[in-house]
Order: sequence, then structure tokens, then C-alpha cells
Amino acid sequence: MTNHRSYSHYLALFCLLAIGTILRFWHLDLKPLWLDEVITAIFSLGNNYQDLQLDVLIPLQQVQEIFTFRSGVSCPQIAANIARQSTHPPLFFCLMHYWLGWLTPLGEDWIVKLRSLPVLFGVGAIAAIYGVNRIAFSPKSGIIAAAFMAVSPFAVYLSQEARHYTLPMLCISLALLMLMQIQRNLAQGIWKLWVWLLWVVINIIGFYIHYFFALVFIAEIATLLMLLKYHNFQLVNQTKLFLTIILSISIVIVSFLPWMITTFNHAQRAETNWLDSPTIISPIYQIIMNWILMVIFLPVENQPLIVVIISGVLMLAFTIFASLQVFRGLKQLWIKPATHSATLTLLSFTGCILLQIIVIAYLTNKDITSVPRYSFVYYPGFCALLAASLSVNRRYKFIPIITKNFKSQNLSILIFIFVGLLSSIFVVHNLVFQKPFQPDRVAQNLNLDPSSPVILVTTYSNYQDAVLGISIASALEQVRSQNSQPDNFVALSPDPDLSAVWKKISQLPISVKSPLNLWIVGRGMRRQSFPQQLLLSNQTICQLDPKHHYRIGIRHQLYRCEGRSP
Repeated sequence: MTNHRSYSHYLALFCLLAIGTILRFWHLDLKPLWLDEVITAIFSLGNNYQDLQLDVLIPLQQVQEIFTFRSGVSCPQIAANIARQSTHPPLFFCLMHYWLGWLTPLGEDWIVKLRSLPVLFGVGAIAAIYGVNRIAFSPKSGIIAAAFMAVSPFAVYLSQEARHYTLPMLCISLALLMLMQIQRNLAQGIWKLWVWLLWVVINIIGFYIHYFFALVFIAEIATLLMLLKYHNFQLVNQTKLFLTIILSISIVIVSFLPWMITTFNHAQRAETNWLDSPTIISPIYQIIMNWILMVIFLPVENQPLIVVIISGVLMLAFTIFASLQVFRGLKQLWIKPATHSATLTLLSFTGCILLQIIVIAYLTNKDITSVPRYSFVYYPGFCALLAASLSVNRRYKFIPIITKNFKSQNLSILIFIFVGLLSSIFVVHNLVFQKPFQPDRVAQNLNLDPSSPVILVTTYSNYQDAVLGISIASALEQVRSQNSQPDNFVALSPDPDLSAVWKKISQLPISVKSPLNLWIVGRGMRRQSFPQQLLLSNQTICQLDPKHHYRIGIRHQLYRCEGRSP
């Protein structure tokens, strides 16, 4: 009987990993690359911003040449590019470069290959969160945690992003796994060197993956000190543990010193100033909204009003139901002596991260709670607590069926899994968690007349603006790849002001022999910024079309240019 249960248990875990993998690889190339993913591609392919062709008119098809793998580039070279031109640690980009090098030639499905490594890290996080709850509570709690992460719309969304979110999420889950093992050892009054060594290594790696890992590290320290005080040890053991904590923290900090000056420089860069300032209560309700999106997300983005209303009502109803279930479960976990310490550890870890996020929002006027994807930093703790709260005193079957022994608590777990699975299907079909700046929708607008040539002009004030233009040009190239029209693209700098852009447009080296559409795309521009007429190539007048001015994703305006007779 024991062997049969063990077989069923690991079969269930394998099935959950398979489901999580399928969801994350499903339609992996459906969504267009957006700004941040293009930045990932540039640095991971071994290139940098100096390789961008700016203020030069190029055929639209030539945009894809930016995404060419450069062999022979080392991790130190990538780190140097990152240090000068980005605001992130280098390890993820190095790993991505070696991954893409292994998959070369990249071919037409290079976007799938670019996103596939984060997918694998996301699947790894499912296994890691299973380990967290198995150690903290029980094997069945581990299975439920793996199930929730496997179908979580938030986790699936992050896994399909070619960004460094699932890798730190995996490291955070592993660090939490070690933290729960330390908590278990403390409860038993024992000390294991290998656990502390693994904890140190994981934290060192985490620091070189994402700067937000500092929040995790601080939360771990606070939780360890709390556990040290919570458990009543003999003085000699307590001193030994305290010295171990001090030594472990010191090793982690010293290991990051080579990148510390770069970190301070990155913190001062203008690229970190795009976050909104918080209002009095915005961080609180945005955190709550982010919690909701971790378990349910129905179509409310760019949908008809009736769909938005129905989806909103269903999400609200489920949130109320889920809140009651989770609160009841957490209460039971807290009052039971067998689960109190583990629950305290998870609550301390997760709560400390949330507290830091709120403090950062108010003290720095940079509200990171307004960006749902940044919630990855505490998502593993949230997922672990959610699963544990629903596994308390509930009959558990690996393949539940409706029988006389099937209790309503089992039904609650199935409802959570079904809602998550449905939400994840919406994610992979691009109905929720849509890409920022919506390059796909912008490209559809720019493809207004498929039979007419297009000149796409984007404006940039910095490299990020230039990359945003490239993401739109890339999406447009995919839409018009079957056309034989001579489409062109150029990114122009509005230096010293917008009049410089209009002058540069008049000097573009292009001969207009047929009617074409000239699109001006620019962040921060207003409708009155666009003149009624533009001169193209110093000879052709392009007339503003007031019917085709859009604010979707990024503001874009159509000009119609009439060609000359041959």
C-alpha cells in the first residue's frame, strides 16, 4: 500500500510538471516581442546598443538583422555591455547567450528559442515549490503547491516572457526551500552544514540574476533572526547558530562586492525613473490586485464592455470565495503546534518582502506594486501559503473522483485548479497579461492598407525609446512579411526638438513613385505635436489623416503621401 501511494504521489507530480510545461510552451510565439524582450535579445545575442541602426533609413525586412547571434562573445563581454548600457546583473544574459548559442542556427522560430529558457526555469520553479511545502508541511501540501504554480496565470505569464523573472523566481523558491529546511532543523535542535552551504550558494547566484533578490535576502535574514529567537536553544547552540548566520551573510555580501559599484551606478540611471509615484493607498490595493491575478485573470483588457463586466463580476465572486477558504486554512495552520513554526516562517518571509516593497514605494516615489510582473519576488511565498491553507484537514486524493468520501474541501482545491487552468488558457491566447505598448495592435493599425508601401518613422530620446520603435517595426515586419511592398523603417532623434524630426523626414533618401503611408510613432507626443503636412524627400507632400490617429500602446499618426507619375 505504501509503495502504491508513493507511486501515485510521484506520478501526480510528474503529471503536474507535464501540464505546467505544456501550458508554458503553448503558443510561445503568439505574442510579439515587446520592449524589454527586445533588450533581452540584443544583449543575449552578444550585441549592444551601438549595433542599432539609428537615424538611417533601412528596409523593414532588415530590422530582423538586429537579432543575429554573435558567436565568440564571452560572459565578461556581455557583463561589460550590461554594466554600461543596462540596469541589471549579468548572469541571466550570459546563460541566455550560451543557450542561444547551443540552439544556433536560430532560424525562423528564434522567438520560441529565446523564450524557451525562461519556460524551463518556470517548470523548475514548480518542482522547487513542491519541495518547499513538502518540507514545511507534508507531501500532499507539496503536490497542491505544485498544482497551483503549474496552472497559475501569473506563473505562466512570467514563463512566456523572455526576461529574467522565472530564473530569480526559481532561485527564490530554492532559497525558501533551504530556509524551510533550516526552520525544520531548528525545530529539531540540529545543525547541518550542507544546508547552510546550499543556502549561501543560492543567494549568491540570486544576487547576480536580479537586483530585487536583495529584498529576498533581507527577508531571509529577518526570518532567520526571528526563528533564532523563537526556538529555545541551549546557549552554546544558539551562539553557534548566530555565528553561522553572521558568516553566511558575510560570504553572500562579499561575493557581490565586484558588482557593487555597478549596482550603485545602475541605481542612478534615468532608465529606473519610469515608475509612477504612489498615492496614499495605491500600493495597498495594487498588491491585493496582484494577489488576485496570481490565481485568476479573466479577459478584461481591450474587451467589449459586456465581457469586461462579466469577467469582473466572476473575478470578484471568486476572490471572495478564495479569501474565505484561505483565511480559514491559515487560521488552522497557525493554531496547530505541528504547523505553527512553518507557517510563521512563510508569513515572516513573505510579509517582510511586502513590507519592503511598500516602504520603497513611499520613500523613493517609485511604486513597483503598479507593475504586476515585479510580484515575482514574493510569489513563491504566496503560492506556498495558498497551497498550505487549502491542504489543512482536507481529504486528499491524487486523482480525485466524485465518491461518497469526496468532501467539499477537495472541491475547493479543484475549483482553484480549474480557475487557474482557465486563466492560463487566456494567457497563452493573449487575452490577458497582454504585452506593454501592445506592439501587435500597433502593427495591425500600421498595416491599414496592405497593398500600399509603408514608411515607419519612430522617434527616440534614449536607447529604450529606440528599442521600443524596433519592437514595433519587428511586429510590423511579421504582419507584412508576405507583402512585396518596399516598406522602410527609420528611428529619428528629436534633438534639439520635434522640428528636427520633421526636417530629417524631408531629407530621407527615398523616391516616391506610388501612394504610400507614412506613419509617425513616438512616445510622449501629443496630437497637436503633429503638423498638418510633412515634406518627404524634399519633394512630396504628405497630408495628415485625422481619421487615423491612435493612442493604443504608443501614439501613432498616419500621413498619406501621393507619388509622382513616372
